[in-house]
Amino acid sequence: MSVSAQPTRIQLEPLQVEHRPGTPALLHVDPDDPLRWAFEARQALRAAVVDHGAVLVRGLGLYDSILAGDVVRMLADDLMTEREAFAPRVPYTDGVYSATRWPTRIPMCPHHELSYCDWFPALMMFVCLTPPVLGGATVLVDSPTVLAALPASLVKRCERDGWLLVRTYNGDVGPSWSDAFGIGDRSGVEDYCRAHSIDVEWRRGGQLRTRQRRPAVVRHPNTGVRCWFNEIAFYSEWVFGPDAGDELRDMLGPDGLPVTTCFGDGTPIGWDLISRIKQAYTVNAVREPWQSGDLLVVDNIRTAHGRDPYQGPREVLAAMADQCTVAE
Repeated sequence: MSVSAQPTRIQLEPLQVEHRPGTPALLHVDPDDPLRWAFEARQALRAAVVDHGAVLVRGLGLYDSILAGDVVRMLADDLMTEREAFAPRVPYTDGVYSATRWPTRIPMCPHHELSYCDWFPALMMFVCLTPPVLGGATVLVDSPTVLAALPASLVKRCERDGWLLVRTYNGDVGPSWSDAFGIGDRSGVEDYCRAHSIDVEWRRGGQLRTRQRRPAVVRHPNTGVRCWFNEIAFYSEWVFGPDAGDELRDMLGPDGLPVTTCFGDGTPIGWDLISRIKQAYTVNAVREPWQSGDLLVVDNIRTAHGRDPYQGPREVLAAMADQCTVAE
């Protein structure tokens, strides 16, 4: 079957979604009242996200955080409060945060938000208040496509064993344990971790080390499609490349890394496999430059998201919506 380079339009009453090669599904709108539009188009937009994995809505005019928060709350079943964070966010309104703070000149590896938690968002919503001068697009990657592109042996092992996230809250690199969990005492952290299937180890000097094993491949709850769903490449000492990974290990030691990922049985995952995963993301990524007022709705299970390097100011809001868990 040949692939046309011309845009195709898919009629989804009352929405008309445009899909061009190399870009996410795009919906142009021009409502007088963005909040009313969100109320009326809610079900059709959510259906389009299921069909396409993500939809970029352009023309809503979401130029301030208050209106943006109202619109995402209208589109969501519920908004989540972030816990177990690694990189900081700034809260704007209830359930609406800044995008993750990440070095502007370094690409952010695609990942599925909070896939290391037992409860995670089914939807991610992003709103651009201020686009960057150059770069800074939110990168999107279809996870079933990534799954098909990875070595069969890697997929089989991940399906069998899952993946293990190991974190060391050392007070120097990454957040403190009290900031990450939003809890100020050890017993409270222990209670939280016990309730969320996280192993806890208190170390000398008040350091906390945690381990949590999660599935790496899941079936989408709406479609049944198998999805590569994890943050193996993102929460790895190799995320910045082999040289940076070696330097971090030399500086902190393998037991002092603020974050690293392993196979579910605890076997380390080296740069050779991390590079294969990152390559699968790179060759299958789509993107669209941000415009002020844009809304991006992402199926967090089907679609990984990352970020291109950028120059100039960039103000993008993020909301985690419709919490769900992996069915037993």
